[in-house]
This record gives sequence, structure tokens and C-alpha cells, in this order.
Amino acid sequence: MSRIFPGTEWAERDPGTMGFSAERLAAVGAWLDAQPGDEPYRVAIARGGELVAEFQRGIDRDEKVRLRSASKSAYTLLLGIAIEEDRLAGLDAKVVDYYPELVDVGPDEGPKPGRYTYPENAAIRYRHLAGNTSGYLKPDEPPGEQFHYQTFGMNVISNSMAKIYGLYDSADPDRLPGCAALVAEKLRDPIGASWEHIYYDFEYKPGTAAKRGVYGHGLQLVANARDCCRLGHLWLSKGNWNGRQVVPAWYLAEATRTNADILANETPENRKYGLGFWTNDHGRLWPDLPRDIYGAWGGGAKYIWASPELDLVMVMCPGPWDDLMEEEPRRPKERAFIKTVLDALDR
Repeated sequence: MSRIFPGTEWAERDPGTMGFSAERLAAVGAWLDAQPGDEPYRVAIARGGELVAEFQRGIDRDEKVRLRSASKSAYTLLLGIAIEEDRLAGLDAKVVDYYPELVDVGPDEGPKPGRYTYPENAAIRYRHLAGNTSGYLKPDEPPGEQFHYQTFGMNVISNSMAKIYGLYDSADPDRLPGCAALVAEKLRDPIGASWEHIYYDFEYKPGTAAKRGVYGHGLQLVANARDCCRLGHLWLSKGNWNGRQVVPAWYLAEATRTNADILANETPENRKYGLGFWTNDHGRLWPDLPRDIYGAWGGGAKYIWASPELDLVMVMCPGPWDDLMEEEPRRPKERAFIKTVLDALDR
């Protein structure tokens, strides 16, 4: 299938010309409407750079919502960009060499009791942060040895990337534009997206001297479903957007498969995370669905899934369930939605 890139607006094609059965595709909307409750939802499906279908309830097409942790699959791409631009030595560069404040968090300065830096944190590499194997602020987790999904380490990526480009000061987080300006310049504007952003922090225990500028000041993108489709199409295009290499292809190839630390040190059930992406290459997210599917997930049912083999992007922004943060109740719903979309393909 030839590469097509949307301009200001997406081309909208008849499903039949894009390999879908219109009748079976309508079943996707029926499935969404049949979910318990009355949560608003907005779903977009794109193939080959063109919109195939959109479904929505209770939310306008253009309204932007917080992507929450799905933002991580966007701003971690800055690692590959910074390496390509000779700002970062590589994924195995030590974070402390670029962001020395990483290790300057005492026992009373962490985000919660028992979370502080310890000598081993000086060995954390960017690969560990992006793969959620850093053990950052966790005295019992040596870097690279344990998968532990956490936001503080991801915040270090966004803050340190912004610092490398002269856009962040951890001692005064609001003084400079921060990582959002970098994401806009390097990602949003080249692909014609319209997302906005917020910075946020967790609530810390009153009276603590939390160094929020080091591991807080998290970045979240605020986007609509069509913005998310653009991001997914960038991934499927191996980081190239209409002839411009926005993200290095080698980085996306590595980031979207289960990372080496997890494969070497973790139990098989944790073989489901790359570098900023959830991965199904070992069948641990959805055993009976295609192994090539990968993507982003954020709380409040924000999803961007991509299938390279099918040149397919599936977006929920948001989905029709809100508070399913735990994997056990969430994965069956994800699987059912994706399977309903795939069943609509004539292939």
C-alpha cells in the first residue's frame, strides 16, 4: 500500500476501497454502544494514511483531552531524535552525565516514604528509563533488572531531554518552556498535528521537601483522535513524514518490540513493553491477536494502536470505559475492541 500523508485535513475513504466490509465495520460502532455505562467515547480508524471510520458519543470530534500516560509514547521519541542530532551519546548513555540532579534526592526529598536516590541510581541509562527497568528511587531494584512501570522515571526523560536542549531548569520548573516546546518543534509541527499540553504533578505528602522539579513536572499531551491518528501513522511510516525523517527508523524499530532488559531478566508474563510502547510481540497482551501490534495506553481509556502488517491505526480518545487502571479487567476489553476491528477487514 502506497504511503499517503494527510494535509490539514484527513482524506476520508469508503471502507470498501480500504479493505473493510462496511457492514462488519458498522459492528464496531454497535460494540462500542453496547459497553456498560454511558461514558463518552471517540474512536478513529485509519489505514494507509486515510480515515476509514470514526465513531463517537458524547464528545465533539475536535475536542482535545489529556492523553495521560499515552503521552509517553510520544515524548520518548525524543531520545532517538536527540541521538540523531548528536545531543545524546546513545540509549546506553548514563542519565547522570546529562542530568546530574537525578541522584540528588535525599530520603526526605522523594515523592513518598521510601522513595529516594541511592548509589546504584548513578548507573541508570536512558534505555532503562524508557523501558521502565530503571529502578529509579527504588532502593531494592538495581537498574536494568526489573520491569516496574512508573511515571517518575519517565518524567526524568522529558525533563532531561528539555534540559539538553536548554529548555528546562529543575530548580525552577516553570521558568522555561520545558519539554512541551521540544515535542511541538520535533514532532507535532512536522506532522501537522494540533495537540496542546499540560504539566502536572502528583500530590505529595504535606510538609515534605519533594524535589518535584527533578522527577515531577510531568508532561501530558492534550489531543483529539485525529491528532492521535497522525502519531500512529508516523510510527507506521518508520518515523518518516512525507519525505522528512522526523524520528529515526532504527529507534522506532527498537522501541516497538519488547526491550532487551525484560527479555534477559524478567519472567515471560512481563514480555510486553518496549521503550515507551506496549508490545504484543510475545503475545503477552493479547495472545490470540497479531504479534506485530504495539501502541500507547493512558488512564481514562486513551489508546493508540498500530499494526505495521495491516498498515492500520486504531485510536480511542477516549474509550467507553474510564477507570480500568488494572490490567486484569482492561485487557479483555482492549482485545475485544481490536478483534472487532480486525474482523471487519477483508484483508
